[in-house]
Amino acid sequence: MCGIVGYVGNRPALPILLEGLRRLEYRGYDSAGVAVVNHRLQVVKSQGRVEQLERLVASQGLEGRSGIGHTRWATHGAPSDHNAHPHTDCSGRFAVVHNGILDNFAELRKELEARGHRFRSDTDTEVVAHLLEEAWRGDLAAALREVTRRLRGSWALACVCTDQPDTLALARQDSPLVIGVGDGQYVAGSDVTPVLATTRRVLYLDNGEVARIDLRGVTIWDARGEVVGRSPVEVAWDASAAEKGSFDHFMMKEIYEQPQAVRQTLAGRVDPAAGSVDLSGAGLSPDRLRSFERIQIVACGTAWHAGLVGRRLIEAWARLPVQVDVASEFRYGEPLVDGRTLTVAISQSGETADTLAAVREARRLGSPVLGIVNVEGSSLAREADWVLTTKAGPEVAVPSTKAYLTQVVALHLLALALSRVERPEEGRMLLQLPQRIEQTLAMEPRVRELARQLAGQSHLFYIGRGLDYAVAMEGALKLKEISYIHAEAYAAGELKHGTLALIEPGRTVVALATQEALRTKTVGNMVEVKARGGRVVAVTPDRPDARKEVEVAADALLALPDAPEGLLPVLAAVPLQMLAYFAAVERGCDVDRPRNLAKSVTVE
Repeated sequence: MCGIVGYVGNRPALPILLEGLRRLEYRGYDSAGVAVVNHRLQVVKSQGRVEQLERLVASQGLEGRSGIGHTRWATHGAPSDHNAHPHTDCSGRFAVVHNGILDNFAELRKELEARGHRFRSDTDTEVVAHLLEEAWRGDLAAALREVTRRLRGSWALACVCTDQPDTLALARQDSPLVIGVGDGQYVAGSDVTPVLATTRRVLYLDNGEVARIDLRGVTIWDARGEVVGRSPVEVAWDASAAEKGSFDHFMMKEIYEQPQAVRQTLAGRVDPAAGSVDLSGAGLSPDRLRSFERIQIVACGTAWHAGLVGRRLIEAWARLPVQVDVASEFRYGEPLVDGRTLTVAISQSGETADTLAAVREARRLGSPVLGIVNVEGSSLAREADWVLTTKAGPEVAVPSTKAYLTQVVALHLLALALSRVERPEEGRMLLQLPQRIEQTLAMEPRVRELARQLAGQSHLFYIGRGLDYAVAMEGALKLKEISYIHAEAYAAGELKHGTLALIEPGRTVVALATQEALRTKTVGNMVEVKARGGRVVAVTPDRPDARKEVEVAADALLALPDAPEGLLPVLAAVPLQMLAYFAAVERGCDVDRPRNLAKSVTVE
């Protein structure tokens, strides 16, 4: 959570910090602040969005060529001016911004207060500023190394000091930090988005590392205090990929980017003629893949829903048993994984704290890990044994769309690669998906109309069977996270085991019926809803047989473009994304930045 940006270079720092915060606001938007150094420390911060901060700094005249900035998603302390970062020490010489949670901050604060330090906030972060004050011996990076030895928990830290005005010190433990290396200037960030406007050459910090950035360059030390040699890598994205363009919101832009994202994820991995899948780019040979006896999937939120689709595919095509666990629960049970189990960890950012913790537990138990991740160079990409990258490009909106679809596609590829039987038709079928998604996007006017009708409701249900049930769960999540309409997904056959008690006249149920073998059963559940006065919105393929069967029990229809049945659950996610989007717009919600949520969940 939270966004960090820092700058040292030959240009005024403030415009770069503010632009970086705008690009990072999807990581947190409870409050924001900057600290600029020019032989004195100038700090401006406020509750609210970055635009509020921009209005405040306009009249402050902050000058300097180094500084740090932060946009916050509150953990310790309510959103407020005094809890906003950066935080400073008693002397006003040190400023620090932080992403993560310090588990021992209470005992550290008690010690510091006993020694006379005065605290101005309720945050855990402020202890770092006061510890820096005590550790100062003339070198900011050395002081930060000393401070981190006293911390427990997770952190990405960026610090400045008036006594070293052209220096930025960084530290990382379980929260991401990257350093952009430009021409005479350096930009630090909690991900690459604030860096790209300046440079595409980046260094990634690893756990336990501390870095110093000054006008001479970057120096990195490992947890033992040894200097680390590391060369920058080139980021494939450019700055324009993280901008809205002509769209009103990032979410709709990213919905429309899905055909290209899927096309890029498939590129080079499916032979168009043979229909065979090649995952050698992920480092996985067919023999190694087929040596596994079971699959364990760990993920959170939307990525977990993708994992549920993956389970169905792998069990159907590879005939392997698959367990899908919410990553935050995985460590607290008794995981049945070993060297014969392939653990598949799914994360858009590659920095999801619970997923990374699950990965470390799986590896401790001897299970090799395959990461399905969108961000090359992320923690998951570095810690996994193999990496299957999704090629979605930067996803800025908090509600995930193109990342979800590319994760599902990656799991299709994995399921085919794990299969001991050649399945060329399924491989060639996947190559049709980008075009089919483009056709599905043409449903926008019909979905917008339906969203207007649903926007005033307070409760909805989504139902489906098999793959449709997994997609229903994702559809319900999208609706509630951005429109704040309460929505729940159920396996359609479970309605009569309790949920029908909640169906009353006018209650809307979105029913997915894309699978021919299950359609009749799902229609039966739709009839049950109708018999109790409920209203049914059906999602089914635009084929005469499907329409005829479903329309008997549907009040409204979202007819998907006709496509191979294996693609229909993937295509069904697209109108559900748009339904959530337009319902949120109708309700006046902030689509890209839903309340209480942030894009990258980097705390447990």
